[in-house]
Amino acid sequence: MRRSARFHWERGTLTSCQKDPMPFAIEPASFVSVVRPLLESNNVRGLVDALQQRWNCGQIARLVNSGNHDARKVALLCLGMVGKRDCIEIIAAQLCDADATINQMAEHALWSIWFRSGTEEANARLWRGAKALAARQINLAVEQFDSAIECDRDFSEPFNQRAIARFMQERFEESIADCRKTVRLMPCHFGAWAGMGHCFLHLGQLDHALRAYQRAIAIHPHLECIRQTMREIERNQQHK
Repeated sequence: MRRSARFHWERGTLTSCQKDPMPFAIEPASFVSVVRPLLESNNVRGLVDALQQRWNCGQIARLVNSGNHDARKVALLCLGMVGKRDCIEIIAAQLCDADATINQMAEHALWSIWFRSGTEEANARLWRGAKALAARQINLAVEQFDSAIECDRDFSEPFNQRAIARFMQERFEESIADCRKTVRLMPCHFGAWAGMGHCFLHLGQLDHALRAYQRAIAIHPHLECIRQTMREIERNQQHK
């Protein structure tokens, strides 16, 4: 899980990437030279302002696939702060990167974007629900997630967070239903696939659990805890 206000299953406005398919390329070293001092001074507001004034989302996203390792890391960090839904596909591809720093930064960026990819009101209600869930106020959390979903039916993360709440209540079938809604809206949501696997495992439906875990691993190959669970299931099945 990441951040105290968020429950995860496994452990300023920029221009849309899609609306700017061939943005003017940023020179990687120049990008790093501007951003790094702001990061080192922990000047978050200044960093966001600089990103908005100098570059658009498409330009930053292109750096993720550049040959400059530092620029890739800095770009992922920046997209975690200001990236939008249209950047998700580019970021998700970095989950497969062999470099642990790159794939972990991509994971963090995805969670950050997933939590703010609804309408303003839906985002606020999601955050209130996440804080309630972190405090184990599950019924209050579910109320907020329900409200966020009512605000924005295309917002995937309230479904995922409600699935976690249902899992905590041991309402596994309902949790699975919300996981399915999450991945229908956000197919690369490895957290929801992993959560679905956990629910099937608790229900004793091992084949379904394995299939869900395989989907999670296909998206995020570095989820070692999920791989370990899969190995344990497979060993148990062999000994039956």
